[in-house]
Amino acid sequence: MQESDDVIAWFAEYDNPMKDVLLAVRRVVLASDARVAECIKWKSPTFTFSGNIASFNPRSKKHASLMFHTGAKIPGDHPVLEGGGNTARYVTFADLDEVDTKAEDLQRVIEAWIESKG
Repeated sequence: MQESDDVIAWFAEYDNPMKDVLLAVRRVVLASDARVAECIKWKSPTFTFSGNIASFNPRSKKHASLMFHTGAKIPGDHPVLEGGGNTARYVTFADLDEVDTKAEDLQRVIEAWIESKG
């Protein structure tokens, strides 16, 4: 797990009712593969491996939203990914229980991304 000091500082200042949910999702993503890194891009925590994997939407206050920038191109069947456009896909989490429910599927999405880049 490659925690970033910039992301730690960002979360220290982040004031949002979904903060705990974002932190839980962050733990799941970083635990999925030791090669996943994080940084701040577009004023939001972003996960990377051979390019940008996904970023949080920090403005949402009703759910946590993780946007996979090129999610439509991630190989495999991933029902946890939402959206129908040509590029981005999203995973949303209403609460901590939903993070637990979707954690394995989210990790499979990250693994598929990494495998496609390796």
